Amino acid sequence: MGKNTKFVELKNVFTILHSGRGCMWDKKQTHRSLINDLKEEVDEFIAAVRKNNYRHMQEELGDILLHVMFNAQIAKKRKKFDIEGVIAGLISKLKRRHPHVFGKTKVSSTRQIIANWNKIKAQERINKL
Repeated sequence: MGKNTKFVELKNVFTILHSGRGCMWDKKQTHRSLINDLKEEVDEFIAAVRKNNYRHMQEELGDILLHVMFNAQIAKKRKKFDIEGVIAGLISKLKRRHPHVFGKTKVSSTRQIIANWNKIKAQERINKL
């Protein structure tokens, strides 16, 4: 199975879990009900990083991805957004915030990269108001 098919399989698993024949517990969850579990998974990932434990990091990143997928599925059921929208937004943000890679901006140091990132991020905040 290719890498993209694994993502499709993961999306299908979440569709099934939230379907009529799916998991009663999963279907009852809300964005709010998952907050504490997500925080716990992030803390566990941070602990694995501090221990330099790659096997545990991989597992915890999977658990964090579970929460990303879970929250996207909840939003999809409410017709607010879906995982494709999350991914499209991330791709757009990464390209915007890396003009030295995807645009014509020239940089000569990581300090300039960080300064550009912060400037772009600040402008994005202003534009959201």
